Amino acid sequence: MSDTVRLNKYISETGFCSRREADKLIEAGRVTLNGQIAQMGMKAGVNDQVEVDGQALKSKPKPVFIAYHKPVGITCTTERKVRSNIVSAINHKERIFPIGRLDRPSEGLIFLTNDGDIVNKILRAGNNHEKEYDVKVDRPLNKTFVAKMSNGIPILGTVTKKCKVKQTGADTFTIVLTQGLNRQIRRMCEFLGYNVVTLKRVRIMNIDLNGLKPGQWRDLTDPELEFINNAVADSSKTKESSIDPNKRDDFVPQRTLAKQKKNRFNDNKVSNGKRKTGTLSLKKR
Repeated sequence: MSDTVRLNKYISETGFCSRREADKLIEAGRVTLNGQIAQMGMKAGVNDQVEVDGQALKSKPKPVFIAYHKPVGITCTTERKVRSNIVSAINHKERIFPIGRLDRPSEGLIFLTNDGDIVNKILRAGNNHEKEYDVKVDRPLNKTFVAKMSNGIPILGTVTKKCKVKQTGADTFTIVLTQGLNRQIRRMCEFLGYNVVTLKRVRIMNIDLNGLKPGQWRDLTDPELEFINNAVADSSKTKESSIDPNKRDDFVPQRTLAKQKKNRFNDNKVSNGKRKTGTLSLKKR
């Protein structure tokens, strides 16, 4: 944070709540600044003591943004009870979570961070950045395969966007996507009668796997982060966030998933005086 900022911004930057909610706390007299009841419009800095209901606010953790070469067998979940989960595999000192995902049988580049703001921006800007993959299938390719993969395949009730596909061997190709549909490449290949043998993501936007062996990770550099932030600056204008979540391959925080499941289980509606019990249908990723 800067030297001094408006108190509502100071509170929101600690991650405690939004600015609007901070305003309500200040108006209710629940916030103190250096021991005194805070007033609207006050400013605070790093050397000030800000408390809400007598509890001191902790500074927001230093932003972490890493590139990880996920090996085959690692599951992209924050649930530590899940065997070989990505969080335990990395064992970072900060609480981080993945942006997007890679299937357990797949390997390659994935970002992890503790910054929810950048996660939302990247996911909303899904149509604005490229993801490149190296793929091997179970039988020889032909020109028809490359042409059809490039021009769009009907999966999950939609047609995939045009993309770049280049054959690199008898049964291998590279593909550059600007979408994040659930198991997109595998489903596209299956539609054409092929099964994916190996799938490796080698690049996301300006970041590639160079120098990272399976299981290794590194912090992104300032220039890399600046590029990413510029690339997603207008993310609020994109529409990918409105796509059916069952068709997306994006990260969803575990607490959100748990809340969604609970709401579906409790979705009991009364119709014509009779109670109708909702059912939960979970799509396996």
